[in-house]
Amino acid sequence: MKPIVNLLFETGMLKKTPRSGFQFLGSGRESVAEHILSTIFIAYTLCKLEKDVEELKVLRICLMHDLPEARTGDMNYVNKKYVTVNEEKAVRELTDSLFFGEEIKAAIMEFNEMKTKESIIAHDADQLSLILQLKEHGDLGNKYSSEWIEFARKRLVTESAKSMAETIINTDSTEWWFNDKGDWWINGNRK
Repeated sequence: MKPIVNLLFETGMLKKTPRSGFQFLGSGRESVAEHILSTIFIAYTLCKLEKDVEELKVLRICLMHDLPEARTGDMNYVNKKYVTVNEEKAVRELTDSLFFGEEIKAAIMEFNEMKTKESIIAHDADQLSLILQLKEHGDLGNKYSSEWIEFARKRLVTESAKSMAETIINTDSTEWWFNDKGDWWINGNRK
């Protein structure tokens, strides 16, 4: 039981691990855990749009894809130009003592290799999570977010993800809650 409990403490570290790219964007912040949650929800919706895909496998890949960052930290695109991370060692050390460690290792490896339909959908979900964040920042005035969105869009593979990205870009991020700009915002429940 001790290795399992240690894994749970380790996954808790993802709540404290910042996504480091936001320092270059100049606005926003997000933990790796928050990013993983967003990626999982996006992947779930992409699975509904795609045919012949193992949904559980996609969700497992998304759940595990950034787990090594509890040990390595988040490496953004600038950092990756200068620093090499031994992710293989991090994965090996976090999985070796777990009886289900091979399943975690396989999910991370499948994500990194990007050879299966499931891993491609997981990658698209990962990029769409970034695009959603960038769109919100753009709607709030960050002038750099649209340029970043274009780079993330070029990393998308599936038509479903490309279509979703297009819709994200053309949707105000507040529309889901601030669409009806009528009397309710003045009177509330007092009618």
